[in-house]
Amino acid sequence: WILQPFSIYLLFTCLWPLPVLYFAWFFLDWKTPEKGGRRSAWVRKWCAWTHIRDYFPIMIQKTKDLSPEHNYLMGVHPHGLLTFGAFCNFCTEATGFSKIFPGITPHLATLSWFFKIPFVREYLMAKGVCSVSQPAIDYLLSHGPGNLVGIVVGGVGEALQSVPNTTTLILQKRKGFVRTALQHGAHLVPTFTFGETEVYDQVVFHKDSWMYKFQRRFRGIFGFYFCGRRRRLKEEKILTLAPFLFPSLLAVGEPLPLPKIEKPSQEMVEKYHALYMDALCKLFDQHKTQYGCSETQKLLFL
Repeated sequence: WILQPFSIYLLFTCLWPLPVLYFAWFFLDWKTPEKGGRRSAWVRKWCAWTHIRDYFPIMIQKTKDLSPEHNYLMGVHPHGLLTFGAFCNFCTEATGFSKIFPGITPHLATLSWFFKIPFVREYLMAKGVCSVSQPAIDYLLSHGPGNLVGIVVGGVGEALQSVPNTTTLILQKRKGFVRTALQHGAHLVPTFTFGETEVYDQVVFHKDSWMYKFQRRFRGIFGFYFCGRRRRLKEEKILTLAPFLFPSLLAVGEPLPLPKIEKPSQEMVEKYHALYMDALCKLFDQHKTQYGCSETQKLLFL
């Protein structure tokens, strides 16, 4: 974000060829985010990511190995406000993803318009972030094997409901990712990040309030929303950008093998969507008591 105004400033100096060359290359390189991106092992290993990992701390736990002979479509739950767990585990090597899952190349999908922003796109691609657009996902799942694409299925709608002590997921009607997995014969992998909704105490506005209407308007234009975040400090709730120091563990479930069907029927999509939700519930129930949830707590699907 700093480089953008700086590059505009350079246009009015003797160094004007530098931003001109970059923007010329920017347009020539326009399609790269939809063709696997351009990841950098050096960027993924920056020491800054280990500080983020240790701040909460953030951890990853696998329940089954992922064979590098297959491609995978991974559902990431819940969204939370900023998806700290998925970012640290899939976009960096701070938690040792490549050692835990050798031969697997992770990609975390995010909003497509981020890749239309100069310099920001380079930063995202270097970490292995990909566009959530259909062409980008199709490209990764049709190449490989060993590619893994993580999709935060609940999206912004789920983020709006991200408050502490909740396990509500927007998944009931989100079936497009299952159809895509069937079309490529990719294995579906459920994940759940315990502690993701605890790092911020989000200010939830009433549906009739002007702030809630502003959030919806903002979301409609930009694809994400403007939120109010707060935390308790000295017995008072104050607005802040700093998250709680709350342990975050991303549990990776057992992969669900899917057949490759070029044009899957709605019945097939429904069948494997139901199997995926069952697998996600099983994963949650296996780990919930270890990470602060009660024995009776269940996932709620909207």
